[in-house]
Amino acid sequence: MTYGSVNKLTLASVAVSLLLTLSACTASGDPEEIAPTAPNSDSGTASSSSGTESSSSESGNGGERDSSIYNLLRWVEFQGGKAKVNSVEFSFSAYSVSATEVTQAAYAEAMGGMPDQPKDAPENPVVNVSWFDAVLFCNELSKSMGLDTAYVYSSVGDKNYLQDLEIDYGVEAFRLATEIEWEIAAHGGTNTMFYWGTDKASDYVYYGQTSGPTRVGSYPPNPYGLYDMAGNVAEWVNDWYGAFPTKAMDNYTGATSGTARVVRGGGWSDPIKDCAPDVREKKDPLYTAPTLGFRVVYSRGLL
Repeated sequence: MTYGSVNKLTLASVAVSLLLTLSACTASGDPEEIAPTAPNSDSGTASSSSGTESSSSESGNGGERDSSIYNLLRWVEFQGGKAKVNSVEFSFSAYSVSATEVTQAAYAEAMGGMPDQPKDAPENPVVNVSWFDAVLFCNELSKSMGLDTAYVYSSVGDKNYLQDLEIDYGVEAFRLATEIEWEIAAHGGTNTMFYWGTDKASDYVYYGQTSGPTRVGSYPPNPYGLYDMAGNVAEWVNDWYGAFPTKAMDNYTGATSGTARVVRGGGWSDPIKDCAPDVREKKDPLYTAPTLGFRVVYSRGLL
């Protein structure tokens, strides 16, 4: 693990709609989970995909949609704005993040199967997936919703290695979160090391265990309505591992090249210190482990 100073993340100059969205509650007082606008919708507001969908998985804008994978996930939307991480200001475009880690059920629905799991549990996070496996899932989800794909490559090699891979951040698609997107979501609007403050960590996080991951959403969500941003399984993010910026950046997407991808969040076997939202780990993109999974982001493209 690589440690820095405690990230003091604050939102600044963010549109009022961001504050309203992230503090929205249902009639019961629970945080409201907001789906991204369905592709090809005439509405400009966020809404859940619904109705009868085609079974086609044709890619490209205007393609037919099969929402069976999409409907296995829930979403929280972030309007674009600015955030400070370690006193460095980052601007970011609007995005939506899955409220939970990708489950075995969602992965199997998209990919037609999955790697060996510690146990067959459809609502547990899928594990033993490489960064490339996670990328291919994102592409399948994009295609199923009639979108172009964010990840472009020439061929699939051994262990799903993607040859000549390029990432198109400008396209409307599902993909892995950038480090900045992930960290904004993980802090839940707080400026403390952990979003639960000084409360007992084990009431909020599944960590320090020996029996494998647990069902997603088994512990309380953070103030943004996101589950397991700390613990359960560590999560692949999009970026190459590199030095963190020290000056203001717009839509920062990480180092331009590297040998390792970033992992965030800590897993079920880690000590609590490794589950802090500022802890960065690096892994070969072909690496797999029973402690490692991922969640996904929907973006209309970085502006």
